[in-house]
Amino acid sequence: MRITTTVAASATGKHLGQVLSGVSRCPHCSIANPLLDVIWASRGPTARSDGRPGEYWATYRCTTCGAVSTVKASQVGTEFVIDRIFPSAKVAHDDLPEPARTFLQQAFETLHAPDAAAVMAGSAVDGFLKTKGYGKGSLYERIDLALSDNVLTKGMADWAHSVRLGSNRPRHADKEKPHISPEEAEQAVEFAEALGQFLFVLTARIERGIAAAAEAEKTT
Repeated sequence: MRITTTVAASATGKHLGQVLSGVSRCPHCSIANPLLDVIWASRGPTARSDGRPGEYWATYRCTTCGAVSTVKASQVGTEFVIDRIFPSAKVAHDDLPEPARTFLQQAFETLHAPDAAAVMAGSAVDGFLKTKGYGKGSLYERIDLALSDNVLTKGMADWAHSVRLGSNRPRHADKEKPHISPEEAEQAVEFAEALGQFLFVLTARIERGIAAAAEAEKTT
């Protein structure tokens, strides 16, 4: 689904309209179908000194989290079509194994609900370790075993334990501190993403690079 807005006009030129349509999730808080209101829009295309055509730019605020996104757009008929939005919405990498990839994607999409995001981040970490062969015992034991096997560094293991403990609090309705703060949820999701990058994405990229280099040698 493409992202659009109306074509507005003022004495100083055409500009992007009041509200963006078609944004499935806020790039910041990930709430579904966010209301994004314009804060500023360039009057006409922005000027450039490199000889290339100017472009339409605008900033929009999510009414839920208050965060601001910047967009670049092109006029298509009677509307503006958004070419780019900054930051882009988080998407779990295709090189990540299932079901951990789906857990991580759900963690991205529930950042507006910190308890849910923390639980999904913990499930992603659990899934990553199981894919690496650490499927027996508690998550606590498996993290320590991955550390002893040098699959995880000491810092990564400590962070993994922090994510594990955080995901347990809402899952088991901890009496003293049952809820996760937005900051804690963001840290948990950030670690789960980083762990997936370290264990799977970087390895896959290296393997593809080696394969491409070997293929190139065959053709020379």
